[in-house]
Amino acid sequence: MKIKQFPLFLAFLAALLTGLPASQAQIAKSSWLPIGPDGGDARRFAFDPRDPSRIYLGTTDSWIYVSTDGGSTWSRIAQLAAQDNLVVDSLVVDRSDPNTIYAGVHVVTRPDGGVYISHDRGVSWLESPGIKGQAVLALTQAPSRPEVLIAGTLQGVFRTEDRGAHWRQISEPDIHEVQSIAIDPGDPNTIYAGTWHLPWKTTDGGAHWSGMTTGLIDDSDVFSMVVDRSYPSIMFLSACSGIYRSDTAGDLFHKIQGIPSTARRTRVLTMDPSDHNTVYAGTTEGLYKTTDGGTNWTRTTGPDVIINDVYVDPRNPKHVLLATDRSGVLASEDAGLGFIASNTGFSQRQVAALLPDAKNPGTLYVGVVNDKTYGGVFVTADYGKTWKQQSEGLRGADVFLLAQSEAETLMAGTSDGIFRWSGSEWVAADAGFVRPPPPVVSRSRRAAGHATTSGAAHRSTTARAVPRKLDLHAIHGRITALSVAGDTWYAATAQGVFISTDNGEAWEMPGAHDAAGVVENGNRYTAIAGEGSSVFVARREGMLFSPDKGDTWQTVAMPNGLTVVSALAITPDGTMWAAGREGVFYTADRGSTWTQLRQLPVSDINSLAWDASMNRVLVTSGQSTVIFAIDPSQKSWKWWNVGWPVHSFTELSGHLMAASFFSGVVAAPQPESASAGGGSSGVTSARR
Repeated sequence: MKIKQFPLFLAFLAALLTGLPASQAQIAKSSWLPIGPDGGDARRFAFDPRDPSRIYLGTTDSWIYVSTDGGSTWSRIAQLAAQDNLVVDSLVVDRSDPNTIYAGVHVVTRPDGGVYISHDRGVSWLESPGIKGQAVLALTQAPSRPEVLIAGTLQGVFRTEDRGAHWRQISEPDIHEVQSIAIDPGDPNTIYAGTWHLPWKTTDGGAHWSGMTTGLIDDSDVFSMVVDRSYPSIMFLSACSGIYRSDTAGDLFHKIQGIPSTARRTRVLTMDPSDHNTVYAGTTEGLYKTTDGGTNWTRTTGPDVIINDVYVDPRNPKHVLLATDRSGVLASEDAGLGFIASNTGFSQRQVAALLPDAKNPGTLYVGVVNDKTYGGVFVTADYGKTWKQQSEGLRGADVFLLAQSEAETLMAGTSDGIFRWSGSEWVAADAGFVRPPPPVVSRSRRAAGHATTSGAAHRSTTARAVPRKLDLHAIHGRITALSVAGDTWYAATAQGVFISTDNGEAWEMPGAHDAAGVVENGNRYTAIAGEGSSVFVARREGMLFSPDKGDTWQTVAMPNGLTVVSALAITPDGTMWAAGREGVFYTADRGSTWTQLRQLPVSDINSLAWDASMNRVLVTSGQSTVIFAIDPSQKSWKWWNVGWPVHSFTELSGHLMAASFFSGVVAAPQPESASAGGGSSGVTSARR
């Protein structure tokens, strides 16, 4: 299995930091294992024609999964490339050689992609050079000539006659943005190409093309086409304007009635291999099915299911699988009448928050984004072996933050406010907040300016807020930061900074302002760290400190060299930590002097947090798969190579777990004491 590797220069730095030879330092490099929660985005199926219980599944982040039991369980088999932005929208298992698999991929953010080929049942992959860089939206193998494959790309239609060794473009200049491809089952030169503007057809292998427009609504995006293998003149086509049928090989189409013509789009059509009158239509508003050739359609799922692909078992047509957005794989054993989740081993969740339970070993909460009602909060009580969705009351909100107080109150910072777990559901924190009058302001007589590592003075501004008015409004909008110290909670929102001193029962907005407008509430605040009665708050280019739970505030000078603050932490000894693109900085005197942890061999910090169980400051970086746990007193660290890009990590009763960007939670394969490397701040040769 191909895994992104630890950069060699970082391995060399690690050797310097540990004092070990580079080969020994590599011992700490390990591939962490994905453990869930199950589900997420699934894109495309392909099955072994000699063993239909062996099913491959493509994803949105370059990964290929395989099931050997008909889709009941899944396992990761390989990543196509080092980059994690390849959308696998096409998978083909060679009909004459099931060891060979083709994957057509594209990149969402730019016109890029290609075709990858495996000759060992998906274990390893090579990119086909003749079509490299093409955004491949469709890929199909000719039923009558397996060596022929046709690809639809943003540029046009491409053909290979030697199983991907060489490719040539066969489409005319007017044919581009090709979303779907179909090939006549008996004639590899008869090809149908569906574009973002109507379909085209060639009967001579691409020498000449003709538009198929009769009966179609003009300017229809053609998402999917399917040709009846027994009666090639019969074909179905799905477009943004609906579903169409042709009985004349595309010469004339008739729009099929029965499916609501709302904003729904039919992404895929799949014909029952044993009955050409039974067709499944996977749409953005559920699964539709016809058993009479398209005259009547019935929706068999809820409207919230977004379907990317449909698999019908050729040996048992009652066994149907759906590849969906958000809900992963759904399975039916009654020809699509009812579905259940079938995601064991399949984890493509975008986890934004990790929280180990303070009282229950082995229990971890995670917050998920982009999955609507299928996401929210998940919890495991057995170190990730099994997961349970715990999202009642969240109304489909994304969960970016999770925190737990000493009293075991559980809070979630979401895309739509703060929620408290009641024991059976999430309840919005809808208490009133206090709007303050203009505060009384005091200033120190220190010189203004940035702090330095040599002890330059800084300006301190103190403002006291005196509440006078209670407005009953909900806390709403995205919560950008959430922290708890004892029974005091701190939250940054689009409305400003909120504080609760009664364990989250009620919230107030301190709203400290100084006369010059240096300190202000608002949506600029993105990071908060609390410890005891102290709270440290940052916006994109500035920081504030309160020693008394937000009653008074002081401006804190930015460290020299730090341009943007991405994360904050406070250690129990009162040391304040700030991190961003340029690295990690710390101050023991509230910003009068700052010191950069220059020996840390990474920058572009995307998370920084104090972990009481490890007694360390935890750091992750957007430039590396290596994570660090810093001893705040010695300024030394442990480190692990996760093997995945991650944005936060935590310890769960001796087991390290991290939040990946698209593959759920990943866990260390062994306890942290046995898997860590070491580093020291005393190695000057590792300075950046």
